[in-house]
Parts: sequence; C-alpha cells; structure tokens
Amino acid sequence: MKDLSLHPCFNEEMRHKQARIHLPVAPNCNIQCNYCNRKYDCCNESRPGVTSSVLEPLQAFNYFIDLKQRLDNLSVVGIAGPGDPFANPEETLSTIELISSEYPEMLLCLSSNGLNLAPYIDRITKLNVSHVTVTINSLNPETLTKIYSWVRDGNMIYKGLDAAKLLLSRQLDAIVKLKEKGMIVKVNTVVIPGVNDNDIEALAKKVSELGADTMNCIPLYPTAGTPFENFQEPSKEMMVRIKTQISKYIKPMNHCARCRADAAGLLGHDLKESTALLNEYASRPGHDTSERPYVAVATGDGLLVNLHLGEADSLYIYEQSPKGYKFIEQRLTPPNGTGDQRWVNLARTLRDCRAVLVSALGDNPRVILESCSIHVVQMTGLIDDGLEGIYEHRPIRSITRQEAMGCHGKCSSSCEGCA
Repeated sequence: MKDLSLHPCFNEEMRHKQARIHLPVAPNCNIQCNYCNRKYDCCNESRPGVTSSVLEPLQAFNYFIDLKQRLDNLSVVGIAGPGDPFANPEETLSTIELISSEYPEMLLCLSSNGLNLAPYIDRITKLNVSHVTVTINSLNPETLTKIYSWVRDGNMIYKGLDAAKLLLSRQLDAIVKLKEKGMIVKVNTVVIPGVNDNDIEALAKKVSELGADTMNCIPLYPTAGTPFENFQEPSKEMMVRIKTQISKYIKPMNHCARCRADAAGLLGHDLKESTALLNEYASRPGHDTSERPYVAVATGDGLLVNLHLGEADSLYIYEQSPKGYKFIEQRLTPPNGTGDQRWVNLARTLRDCRAVLVSALGDNPRVILESCSIHVVQMTGLIDDGLEGIYEHRPIRSITRQEAMGCHGKCSSSCEGCA
C-alpha cells in the first residue's frame, strides 16, 4: 500500500524529507502559453518548461534507477514536460509503465494543461498514478484569450475564444473524471497581474466544487522571448491577498519551488550532480543500435556540429573504424515545405544510422526521428566529440547557447513545427 502522504508537493511536512524527480520525456506541447518559452538549457533558470536534455522512456528508466541509488529518500516520480505529458502520451505512458512494473511502491504523478488528459485517465489509473496537477488560469474565456496564443487538438488549430472555450471545458472535465477515479488533484494557476488576478477566487470556488484537493498559485515568471517578458511579477501583497481569497474554498499550496522539468532531489534543493547525470543518460541510445553502424551529422564545415536540422541541405555520415571515425558520404536531406512528411522521409534516409548530431531542431522532427529509433543529440562542438559520445556511450555536453535553439519562429511560437 502506497503512503500518499509522502508526496512533498502535496504534503508540506515532507518537503524537506522526501525527494522527487521529474523525468523530461515529453518535449511536445499542444498549447502555447504567452508566459512560456521552452527553449532550453539554462542552468540558472528554475521554472517549468526548462530541461537540460530530453530522454526516451528507456533512458529515463535507467536514469531513474541511477538516481534512486543516490537518493534513499526518493518517493515520487513525476512527468511535467518540458511540454505536456499528453501531447506525448506514448512516451509518457511507456515511462510510467517501466517504473510502475518494477517499482510499484513509487508515487507517480503527472502535471498537464488538461487539454488531452481525459482520454488517458483510465490508463493512468491502471498504472497507479495517484497525483495529477492541472494548470487552469481562469474561468473567463476572454481572459484566457490573453494568456494563450493557440491550442492544438489533433490536427485542428484553435485561436481566440474558440481555443479558450475548448481548453477550459477539457480542463474542468478532466478534474471531474480524475476525482471519479479517486486521484488527488492539484490545480496550478499562474498569477498574471492585470490579466487574471481578479479571476482566481472564482476559479478556486469552482475547482473546489469539482473536488480538487489543493490549489497552487504561482507568481508569473517573466521569461525572455515571450509576449509577457516585460510584465511585472505579482507583488508579495497580491500573492497574500489571492491565497487568502482562495483559502475560503480550497487548501492553498504554500511551498511551491517552481520546479524544472528535470528537477531531482528535495524541493528547492536539487541534487547537484543530477544535470550531468541526465545529460549522460541522454547521450546513450534508448534502443538497440547494433544493426545501425552509422551516425549522421548536421555540419557546415565537416569539423563542427553547427547546423540546425531544418537548415541542413545534407548530412555527413560517419562510422567507427579501428583508426578512428571515418567519413562515409554526404547525404541530401528531403526538401522542405512538406511539413512532418519531411522528417518521415529523413528517417527513411537515415535508416542505417543509430543517431544524428545537430545544433538544434524542432519538437516534431525530434519525436518522429526518435520514434524511428534514431537517437537525436543536440550539441555544439567538435564532431569527433559527438561521435565518441555515441559510440563509446560517454556524456555529450548538451547545448547551452540560447541563440542556437532558434528555429526562426517555427518551433517555439507557432504550432507548425519545422517544415
């Protein structure tokens, strides 16, 4: 029997006693919040949407096992991004399945925007997920149009009031269905002065009526590269007022650490070596590569990994030899303008490659290539360093230059992905 009281995010008494980890296996998102920029990595930022690397399910499982040996007080495994778990349902559920089957005592939790959560509630119930967080920022659709740029439901893209009404209805429905399954539900709300600060009391009343257990009001973190980058953070007085208001209806959470998508350790005191460990596991293939001898590289000069995948007209192909790493050939990439089909065609072109090294790429090509068992590594630096990491299973330094993550407006602020 799991002790649900051991969750440090839901039980303040456990915040300095029990450790948690977030596994960053969900890079895609199905909404665009005007306060969110998921370009990573910045080791000095602690906020949702930030991670040093994205893991495949098997990589995440092995990383978890390693961390569990280092954290004897580890009680919780969560998935909170860097996108949304249910914009990446197979990656999310595969990861949970691996952990739940081998470590049934672990508390499992998910954090979602709620748009695509309801269809998977039966499945996560069977996997013994016990805690779910849903981020809801207002009950007022007019307010929500100021907070979200777009919402993507399947192949349909919604904006304005249509997007707001769809998202809100899905979020409220998800709370009802989660409570029907007996799950503990937390509602996260980002407090944005002048936008939704006057809506939050009514929201607290509503989600409490639906059965939510606690509510976490998070002060806006103005993030560069977002429409809200020049907004002011809410004052301490505003946050006290709002928490006092919501406490009339629901238990407020008072100890949020505004965790990264790759957080590991105690709340507010992450394990120092976790970032290096995460990057090490991200550099290891998450699938069998014995029948794929080659590695593809996005390079403009044959020396450095220095091209965005979407900008590469060709990729250099290498293999390991007794005398080092041998250049095999240069392969043309499929032409752009065909949307996701371009990445499906590229996966076919690279079917004999175990990995591809790039300076940056969008979420859609990453998911498509990884689903075809082509390990994607983002890095900058010498090609030989990347090849050594792949063939020798050694850590590859993840990208740290923010500007190299740019995708000319295609990957972070639109819903189209690289084309």
